[in-house]
Amino acid sequence: MSRPVAAAEWLRPARRRAVADHLAIWSPLALVIGALGWAVAGVALALGLFALAAIALAWSARHMAARFDKGWLVRRLNAWESSLEDSAALVFAADALTPFQQMQADRIATRLASLDPAQLADRWSRRRIALAWGLGAAALATIAWWQMQRAAPLPLAPTAEMTAIAPGAPRLVGQRVRIVPPPYTGLSPSFSDSLDIRAPSGSRIEWTFGFDPAPASAALQLVGGQRIPLSQGTDGWSGALRLDQPALYRITAAAMPGEMPAHRLEPIPDEPPQVRVVEPASGLVNMATGQRSWRIVFEASDDYAVDPLARLTLTTAIGQGENVRFAEASQTVRGTGDPRRRRFAIDLPLAGFGLEPGSDLVAQLTIADTRAPGPQMVRGPGVILRYPAPQPPQAEGLDLMAKQQMPAYFRSQRQVIIDTEALIRQRGSLSADEFMVRSDTIGVDQRLLRLRYGQFVGMEAEEAPRPPLPTADKDEPAEPEHYDGDGHDHGAAPESPVFGSLGDVTAEYGHVHDESEAATLLDPDTRELLKKALDAMWQAEVNLRTGKPEAALPFENTALDYIKQVQQASRIYLPRIGSQQPPIDMTRRLTGKRVGIVGKGAQLTPFAIDDAVPATAWRALAQPGTIDLTGLDQWVRANTGRIRDPLNVLAAIDRLRAAPQSRDLREKLRGALWTVLTRPPTAVRRRPDGGTLGRRYAEGLR
Repeated sequence: MSRPVAAAEWLRPARRRAVADHLAIWSPLALVIGALGWAVAGVALALGLFALAAIALAWSARHMAARFDKGWLVRRLNAWESSLEDSAALVFAADALTPFQQMQADRIATRLASLDPAQLADRWSRRRIALAWGLGAAALATIAWWQMQRAAPLPLAPTAEMTAIAPGAPRLVGQRVRIVPPPYTGLSPSFSDSLDIRAPSGSRIEWTFGFDPAPASAALQLVGGQRIPLSQGTDGWSGALRLDQPALYRITAAAMPGEMPAHRLEPIPDEPPQVRVVEPASGLVNMATGQRSWRIVFEASDDYAVDPLARLTLTTAIGQGENVRFAEASQTVRGTGDPRRRRFAIDLPLAGFGLEPGSDLVAQLTIADTRAPGPQMVRGPGVILRYPAPQPPQAEGLDLMAKQQMPAYFRSQRQVIIDTEALIRQRGSLSADEFMVRSDTIGVDQRLLRLRYGQFVGMEAEEAPRPPLPTADKDEPAEPEHYDGDGHDHGAAPESPVFGSLGDVTAEYGHVHDESEAATLLDPDTRELLKKALDAMWQAEVNLRTGKPEAALPFENTALDYIKQVQQASRIYLPRIGSQQPPIDMTRRLTGKRVGIVGKGAQLTPFAIDDAVPATAWRALAQPGTIDLTGLDQWVRANTGRIRDPLNVLAAIDRLRAAPQSRDLREKLRGALWTVLTRPPTAVRRRPDGGTLGRRYAEGLR
C-alpha cells in the first residue's frame, strides 16, 4: 500500500501548541514595555514600543516553531509508539526505497493510521504561564500607581503676597511653580517655593494660582514685555512660559485692587565646556631618544554633560626655514568617566608622522557639550612634541663673532608664491577689478619682503618725500642741511628695535657712518646671492603690481632659490663696531634754536562715551525732575550681556516708575546704574620731578 500522509500534517499540531505556549508566556512582557512608554512619554511612545516588542515576540515564536522538523517527528514517533519498530523514518522518506524497505514502510504506515497527530504536541506550561501573567499584572499595577502619583498635582501652597483687601475683590491665596529643565541637562522637574525663579536657560516654567473669589480673568504681565493669559482649570489658574531672557513679572487679575510686586525670572546660562591638559605636565615636550609613542590625556568638564566623542587635531611642522612643510590630520577619540567630567586618553604612534630633527607635532582637542539645539564647541590648549635639533658646534676665539643660523623671518617668499599660484587658478572666477586688486596686494607683500631683505645689503629704505627746509632769516647764518633720518639729527632718541629690523640695534647702541661692504652683516658671497634675490623680487613686484602674476611667478621662484642658497651659508659675520660719536656742529651751539630737536607736543583726545543713556540718567537722578525711564529700560534690555545683574536695575526702574518723586527710589536706581557706567580710560600719571636736584635743573632751564 502507499504511504498515507506527509510530514507537515503530523508537525502542524505540535508547532501550533509550541507557538501558543511561547506567546502566552512572553505576552505580559510586551504589555509592560508598552505601559512604561505610556508612563514616560505618552501614547505615541507606548504604541511604538509595543509594536517593537510584538515584532520581537513573533520572530522568536517563528524561530521556536522551526525547531519542529522531520527529524524531531521521527524521534518523537519512535519514542512514543514502540509498535513502529524504530522505522518511522521509512514512512516519511523522500528517496526511493528497496523492496524490503517498501514492505516495512507499508506495515508502519498502517499502524500510523490509527494514531492522532495532536497527541504528539507538548503540554501547556501552566506554571510558567501563571507566573508570567502574575508578574506582568503586578508590574502593570505598579506603573499605573506611579503614573497616578505623577499626574496628581501638588496642592497649592499658601502665598505670602500682601495685597490691599477690598470687599468682594479677588485676592491671591495659593501658588504652585513647576520648573521643567531642558531634556539635555538631565535634570528632573522640580517645584519652586518662591515666585522669584532661577532656572536653567530654556526651561519651561508652569504657574498655577488660586484666587478667592475667582476673578473673571487673570494673567502674568512681564514688565515692559508681553502678557501671558492664565486659563482656569480644576485646580486653579494656569500658565506657562519658556525661560530664555531675564525679565520681571507680576500677577494681575480682573478687579484686583492695587498692584502686585514684581518677581524675577532669571535664566542660568549654559556655560561652554572647559578643556585642560592632564598629561604631559608641560605644554612643550622634547622627544626622547628611541621614543615610539606619545601619551596625551585631556580632561573636559561641563556644567551638564560633555559629548563622549571629540576630535583630536594633529599638526606637524617638518623642516626649517623656507623648507617647512605643514600637515594637519584629525581623528575621533572617545572619552570615559562621568559625563560632566570626561577624560580623553590618546596613545599616538609616532612612526607614521615622519618627524625629523627640528620638527614639531602639535595636538589639540576639540570638544562639545550636549546642548540642544546648537552644542557649544571649544578647542582646548595645544601640546607640542618637539624632535630636538642637533646642537651646533661650540665656537672659540674669533669664531664667537659668527652667528650660527639665519634670522627666523626668512620664510615669507614661499607664501608669496603660494598666493600667486592660487590667484592664477582663480582667474576665471574673478572679475577684472577684483583680480587686479588681489594681484596688487600680493605685489605689496613682495615689496615689503624685498625691503626687509634689503636691510642686510645696505639698500636704502623707501621713505616719504623730505619736508622743505626752514628758511633762515637774513641776519642769521645759514644752517647746514638736516632732516630726519640723515644720521646726524641726534635730538630724539631712536625707537626701540622691532622684530625683523636688525639694523635698528646698531642704530640704537652705536653710530655707523661707514656704508661700505665692511659694515654689512653678510660675507661678500652671501651678499651677492642676496642681491640677486632682491633683483628677482623687484621683477616679480613689477609684474604683480601691473596685474601679470603669470609673468611674476618665475621671478618669485628664482628669488626663492637664491634665498635657499643664502640659508645654506654656514655663518653670518658681525663686524666689530665701536662707539664712534658724530662730530659736534659748532654753528648750532648757544643759538637757542630747537628746530629738529624737539618734536610736537602730545595732543589730548577728548574722551567720548559710547553709551550715554545710563550716564545721562545717572546725572538726572541727582536733580529733581522727570527722567526718561522708558529709554533707560530699553537700553538695559538691549545690554543685558554687559550688566552683572540686569534684573536688579530693571526692578529699580519699575519701582521708580510707580513713585517717580521718591528720593529713596531715585538713590537706589542711581546706585544700581553706577555699576553700569562706562569706565573712563586710565589717566596719565605725572612724571616725578627728580627731587631737589631735578627741580634746580628745571629752574635753570627756565
